[in-house]
Amino acid sequence: MSPFPYRLVATDLDGTLLRADESVSGRTRDALAAVTEAGAAHIVVTGRAVPWTRHILDDLGYEGIAVCGQGAQVYHAGEHRLLTSLTLDRQLAGLALSKIEAEIGPLALAASRDGLEGEVLMGPGYQVQEGPLPYVPYDDPAELWAAPLTKLYIQHPELSDDELTRVARETVGGLVDVVMAGPGIVEILPLGLSKATGLSLAARRLGVKAAETIAFGDMPNDIPMFAWAAHGVAMGNAHEELRAVADEVTSSNEEDGIAVVLERLLSA
Repeated sequence: MSPFPYRLVATDLDGTLLRADESVSGRTRDALAAVTEAGAAHIVVTGRAVPWTRHILDDLGYEGIAVCGQGAQVYHAGEHRLLTSLTLDRQLAGLALSKIEAEIGPLALAASRDGLEGEVLMGPGYQVQEGPLPYVPYDDPAELWAAPLTKLYIQHPELSDDELTRVARETVGGLVDVVMAGPGIVEILPLGLSKATGLSLAARRLGVKAAETIAFGDMPNDIPMFAWAAHGVAMGNAHEELRAVADEVTSSNEEDGIAVVLERLLSA
């Protein structure tokens, strides 16, 4: 058996490592365990902020570094502490929102507050996805800006996710970054922030280079991570924009797509 060809395996969570019920299959757990036994590190790279990620990492017995909040937070799971955290300039974000709304009309808003216990605020009209993730509803717009934020979520009553992302980028692309991270999830981030930003910081801490990294993902917000890593693997359920830049496409998250690739590499 040849040595495992990568020193770092970077995996997105939703639509990638996680199945629809937020579980990680036994087969995928075994494949990741085999990879770590072979000397590689596994790192979670997710759009979720730390409070929405921590319970999954604990369930996995994950004690290493994770990249959360689209790269804004580098989190040490074993020590339960933030190593780095980047916040969104609230004045700039407010300006960006006003420009987008001037172009396409009112938006429904949500926001992720900074910190280990940062709450996710949900405004009037924002469509919350079903699931166990906690959030705090608000009615007073001032509440949205009352504490440091890692990102804003925006929704439009008529435009699709792809259309909203495109229009927002065209309107405020020089002020902030705009990414689509999943169904109904379009986010406003600090300019220049991406999963690649956080992953590169985490990899440096681990002494691993981009050329030694394989990455798995499913949505357009994973494109920078694929550009940074040596090899990008899109899930079978991936968005067409990510599939277009992937080095290969594996099975879906429901069909153990990560394990399919790792098992092949381990047995090569």
